Amino acid sequence: MAANKNRGAKSKNPSSKKKQRNDLFTQKKRPTRKDEVFDDVSDGQSKQEGEEEIEEAEDLLDGDEQVSDFDDASELSDDDDDDGPLADDFLQGDDDNEDGDSGSASGSGSDSDETDIEEKSRAIDEQRAREEEDAQAEMELNIKEESDEFRLPTKEELEAEQQRPPDLANLQLRIKEIVRVLSNFKELRQEGTTRKDYIDQLKIDLGSYYGYNEFLIGVLVDMFPVVELMELIEAFEKPRPTCIRTNTLKTRRRDLADVLSKRGVELDQLSKWSKVGLVVYNSHVPIGATPEYLAGFYYIQGASSFLPVMALAPQEKERVVDMAAAPGGKTTYVAALMKNSGIIYANDIREGRLKSLTANLHRMGVTNAIVCNYDGRELPKVLGQNSVDRVLLDAPCSGTGVITKDPSVKTSKSLDDIQKCAHLQKQLILAAIDMVDAKSKSGGYIVYSTCSMMVPENEAVIDYALKKRDVKVVPCGLDFGCPGYIRFREHRFHTSLENTRRFYPHVHNMDGFFVAKLKKMSNAKKNPVGSEDSETVEQAHSAEEIRSDEDNIKEPEQHSNKQGLKGKKKKSLKKNEISENGKVESPPASKKKERTENGKAGSPATSKKRKRKLPSKEEISKAREEKRKALREQKKKAKKQKTGGD
Repeated sequence: MAANKNRGAKSKNPSSKKKQRNDLFTQKKRPTRKDEVFDDVSDGQSKQEGEEEIEEAEDLLDGDEQVSDFDDASELSDDDDDDGPLADDFLQGDDDNEDGDSGSASGSGSDSDETDIEEKSRAIDEQRAREEEDAQAEMELNIKEESDEFRLPTKEELEAEQQRPPDLANLQLRIKEIVRVLSNFKELRQEGTTRKDYIDQLKIDLGSYYGYNEFLIGVLVDMFPVVELMELIEAFEKPRPTCIRTNTLKTRRRDLADVLSKRGVELDQLSKWSKVGLVVYNSHVPIGATPEYLAGFYYIQGASSFLPVMALAPQEKERVVDMAAAPGGKTTYVAALMKNSGIIYANDIREGRLKSLTANLHRMGVTNAIVCNYDGRELPKVLGQNSVDRVLLDAPCSGTGVITKDPSVKTSKSLDDIQKCAHLQKQLILAAIDMVDAKSKSGGYIVYSTCSMMVPENEAVIDYALKKRDVKVVPCGLDFGCPGYIRFREHRFHTSLENTRRFYPHVHNMDGFFVAKLKKMSNAKKNPVGSEDSETVEQAHSAEEIRSDEDNIKEPEQHSNKQGLKGKKKKSLKKNEISENGKVESPPASKKKERTENGKAGSPATSKKRKRKLPSKEEISKAREEKRKALREQKKKAKKQKTGGD
């Protein structure tokens, strides 16, 4: 009976095991085998049977503690091993077959799941590979269709464009492509086209897109590389920041910034190179109508206008001339640096601008300025030569550096305008040099500045002054800026022009400007023969010298042979005479004619004209082209005559 009871008790275990298997998948808490055994013992079994079953249960539990609750396959195998005899007795071997079948089925199911996942992943990888191949093939096809080679438009296409309204998008795209080709011309250029073809087309497109005339855009293309040229032209299209200069005669920059910030003005220090400048980013009040502005605490002035006065560096108790002073921005800055000491001659040739000049001088509290209205070229006669310590010449110019303020410069300026400005500037700078005293203890400096970017108005004028007067170019005292040109195309200038400074909108974020500082070495004048331009004062002076030479050098023709030999010696000495200002004096015409014994008589006037009117390179090239055309026409006529005679 005990054995049967044991068998019956143990036969209940398979049902509980199946229940445990189902509980695993329903995620419920399954009872332990120890609890099941204690439940069976509590049903009336004897203590001995209970102890035996408890021992068996403990043995089973010791083996099961090492197995994970979620490892179904291992748990099933352990159960089959432990409960095999009881299952055979109760179910007559059916449980073993069922367990074996279920184990094999679960194993086969897991294998099939793994194979399905692998197949799906392989299919996804293959699909991705196909998509990448298709994308690569499409990209290569697009690259072949759209090649990097840019082709210039033909004449027919350009004529068709001229008949239609301008297509700005197409122009902008073509400009970008031409710049790209010119930046790497060897690899990207079109076969059979030269760099000149691209540059000519670029000039046309830039002129039509940005509104420049042919002359100005041609000069800019010659001055800058194409990439920098595009940056410069784009900078001309944007406004420059608004700057104000603190009037140190009335306030300090820190105090002024605090007051204006309380009024809703967003500002900051201009830069490290300026101790009085402020840049205004935004203002809720009109910056030119605040009480501080009306009281003369600051002056609205471009950053580039600070530079000439900083280069001049006037000292206290000096005599300073501002040759083109209106409307007074630079003059008031000079007065602030001089602390209202000394004398400032504020001159301007236009009488209408003297009102604004006088008003600004009063508003800013300047008390050491004398306003005058003279032509700058006549100032040496009015103030006297060698009479002042420093001169500031902000010369009138073409204004090609301030296109942002005056867009009309794009179309209004021509080569004649540049040449007229350059001629006037040369006369003004000579007058400025003549006014300065080279023997001044603290001065002897001239600052020349323009708001132009043209070389004939800047470097060419300084080079002319170096040839005409005993001056030298000295550093401007400005730590930034681009050095001036020493050589530009066919022009060659003095090497000291590296000390001059150029300022550009796309580099320094200010208007285009040129600043040069000269130091007068002596009060003597240099006037070498063969110069293209000369001042009227110099011409009169040289004419007087020639007349005095003619009066002094008079020798009668009726002399003895000895006297004739002495006269020849005197003539040879006087031929090489040098005047006080360093000019080589030429003998009178009568003496030259007497010396020409080989039948070659020439007057000095004709020789001077020949030296002054040397043909330019353009004239020489035109003459050569005309000669070539004439030769070609002669050859053609000769061929026609030969063919007609045959």
